[in-house]
Amino acid sequence: MFLTDSIMELKGVGEQTIKKFNKIGIETIEDLVEHYPREYEDRRQIAKISETVMDEDNNIVATVTSKPEIMKKGYKIIVKFRVKDETGSIYIVFYGQPYMKNNFVVGDTYNFYGKIRRQYGRIEMESPEYEKLEQGTSQKTAKIIPIYPTTQKLSQKVIRQLIEQALSLALPEIEDPLPEDFRTKYDLKSKNFALTNIHFPSQDEAFFEARKRLVFEELFFLQLSLFVLKSDFLARTKGRSKKLPESFKDFLAGLPFEFTGAQKRVMNEIAKDLKSEYAGNRLVQGDVGSGKTVIAAASLFIAIKNGYQGALMAPTEVLAKQHFEFLEQVFNQFDIKVALLTGSTTAKEKRGILAELATGEIDLVVGTHALIEDNVEIPKLGLVITDEQHRFGVRQRLKLSEKGETPDVIVMTATPIPRTLALILYGDMDISIIDELPPGRQPIKTNAVDSSYHARIYQFIDKHIREGRQCYIICPMVEENEKQSELKSVTEYAAYLKEQVFPHFEIGILHGKMKPKEKNKVMEAFAKGEIHILVSTTVVEVGVNVPNATVMMIENAERFGLAQLHQLRGRVGRGKHQSYCVLVSDSKNKVTKKRLKIMEESTDGFVIADTDLKLRGPGDFFGTKQHGLPEMKIANLYTDAKVLKVAQQAASELLRQDPDLSHPLHQGLKEKLLDYTDGEQMHKAL
Repeated sequence: MFLTDSIMELKGVGEQTIKKFNKIGIETIEDLVEHYPREYEDRRQIAKISETVMDEDNNIVATVTSKPEIMKKGYKIIVKFRVKDETGSIYIVFYGQPYMKNNFVVGDTYNFYGKIRRQYGRIEMESPEYEKLEQGTSQKTAKIIPIYPTTQKLSQKVIRQLIEQALSLALPEIEDPLPEDFRTKYDLKSKNFALTNIHFPSQDEAFFEARKRLVFEELFFLQLSLFVLKSDFLARTKGRSKKLPESFKDFLAGLPFEFTGAQKRVMNEIAKDLKSEYAGNRLVQGDVGSGKTVIAAASLFIAIKNGYQGALMAPTEVLAKQHFEFLEQVFNQFDIKVALLTGSTTAKEKRGILAELATGEIDLVVGTHALIEDNVEIPKLGLVITDEQHRFGVRQRLKLSEKGETPDVIVMTATPIPRTLALILYGDMDISIIDELPPGRQPIKTNAVDSSYHARIYQFIDKHIREGRQCYIICPMVEENEKQSELKSVTEYAAYLKEQVFPHFEIGILHGKMKPKEKNKVMEAFAKGEIHILVSTTVVEVGVNVPNATVMMIENAERFGLAQLHQLRGRVGRGKHQSYCVLVSDSKNKVTKKRLKIMEESTDGFVIADTDLKLRGPGDFFGTKQHGLPEMKIANLYTDAKVLKVAQQAASELLRQDPDLSHPLHQGLKEKLLDYTDGEQMHKAL
């Protein structure tokens, strides 16, 4: 039995069962044995019938005293019989399973586990799990029982039985990827022990040891893959040193503001990257409004004045255009030619830009994903900057980098990422943080309220618009959906606001289903002040910069992650006027209330992101997969931070000793590493 075999190889698995397992992402034996429990039930304690607790799950050992009968109650078929122990008796009842009549014999003893209820004046256990006992011993039911993530039509019993079968067949074939001396050094159990005891722990200690091993392995291979990619990046990228030009002081002096202390620190780190014989590969994190764009401008200035070309890629046309306008303005007096290349660039303009890029006449090109098209040639590309990189994916960033010979790479993000998560997601990059806002920026006042406040909020918005300001209203959905009709739909809500609330104001609509040209038209009209209220989905989270917008109202705020709410809030507070964010939610959930309370109390993106990770877990922090690396099946980035640190040290030490994993003892490690990632890049690196 090989781990790559289909689960069809297991006994009792037909086409219907396969479909059910496929729905939860299980296709192979390996998928099955790595489908870890989400929780456990401790069934080791057996209760006497007289000690059972009503409306709770109980574990009993009892003897059948009456022959099972089939009864009908309306359309329901019921199988019922009585069982007893030395302290009392109860009924066992199965609904809709007439075949159960033949599974129980008077006089036989069984282990039953299920919920006890009072029905029609009698006490009964409803549809329990059961096991026939030989000579009074319990083999399976009286154990620590795993409970798995599943779908409605796939029972826990079926999952458990198939995992048990898969383990018995697959364990002899599993080779431990971690060498024995390595396991001894980090006090780790064998892979077979870990897989057996994560599913069916013999005792509490065995479970903790099993989980420790599997979490360590998962984080270790994740870190190992990132370290290999990073060392490969460094090895391939020598000899592109860029020194500070004499005119750099003039450039800084010409800016309309001075750098903050944080900007100076980050700029020094980037200058070292640019000066180094290795190509830089750096993530620059900074809260909304912290001044990342001017850092990008300064970095591009250094590269261009060293005789190279620069490229800046943004996720939306509006944002690309804003970057272009700012850069063109600050570079104008320094004889630097800047071009804009997006999906809206006309064919004639595009031909001219491509020709001048290819000859080096254009020093800097700003654009969207149009920059990574095959016909875009940037022969002297020395610096690549991507804004909000997680919107692109690592392959697109690499594709842009490959336009030149080993350019420096800077990724800018306004998504504050907790350090732990950043180490995982960007382990192949150096990290800089702009943790200071420019002087004069006022904190955005934030309030979380329920929908009974709508009338007051509308009055507040009306007042601000009459004073010459603008407003965003964010909804989680685009169209009305019967199942989720309580959620505000962009189209329906905008129509209601226009007809009933703000007939005198211009209202614009923005959502992801609109064509790029339509989106750009609306965003530009809002930026020019032609639209007073923009009703939108989260597409405004990254993009338009409208200093005149002072109110951000977010409907169904419980539907968004904290980091996302913080990003949305950052669309206001960009001008000289005090700005406000109103979070509307009728949720009574305690965690939701706690999350929204944090938004009221803190404007620090990193505090908010850290809390978000703690409350929501790492599952889908961005809504997009990073780096093409697999999702974690068992590790939790927040609770397993200590293990992550040890795993990082272990990966780093191993690569220092054996950089290309060529030692015979490390062949298992190397094979696992190649399987663990998407392979192609890792093969090149090793």
